[in-house]
Amino acid sequence: MLTSAILVNGVPASGKSTVSRDISRALGAPLLGLDTVKEALFGELGAGDRLYNRTMGRASFAAIWALVGAFPPGSVVVIDAWFGFQPVEFLTEHVKAAKAVIACELWCHTDPRVIERRYLDRCERRHAGHLGPEYAPELRALAERAQPIGLSPVIQLDTEKAVDTAWLVRAVKELLPIERTTAHSVLPAI
Repeated sequence: MLTSAILVNGVPASGKSTVSRDISRALGAPLLGLDTVKEALFGELGAGDRLYNRTMGRASFAAIWALVGAFPPGSVVVIDAWFGFQPVEFLTEHVKAAKAVIACELWCHTDPRVIERRYLDRCERRHAGHLGPEYAPELRALAERAQPIGLSPVIQLDTEKAVDTAWLVRAVKELLPIERTTAHSVLPAI
């Protein structure tokens, strides 16, 4: 049995972290966040320019999928990342190497102006390795054209309003494999 990955996808400031935490807690599934890994790398290796930031993003992505590959077969894991910053083939190669399957994609989106405002509001609280306020107009334009990757069933989530976690858990559970073989993947009943 493969590890089931729940991808929480969306551009930066689209509400992924909140959705990821909520679904991870509700399912009792581990959460692997790109920013969590990336910020640890920044802390050890330092920050740099935009190219360095992208390199750290790819390294963090690779580290996450290496960890997914280490989970026992049948596990369920939640992955919080913007999956659109690299070719989809990069993702599919990592999924295959990790002996995983994408159970579903939770697509977090909202009005691009809201995303831009959220991004600017959090800039000063974020690790210095992340892009600064100068990225906000580019992010808004990205949010206007961004789409889910669509390699699995997609659940659309408008994060301008609170997401109904109980509904989301039911929807996600319908997409997960029925057989579960490890403590990491035992899901509570609703």
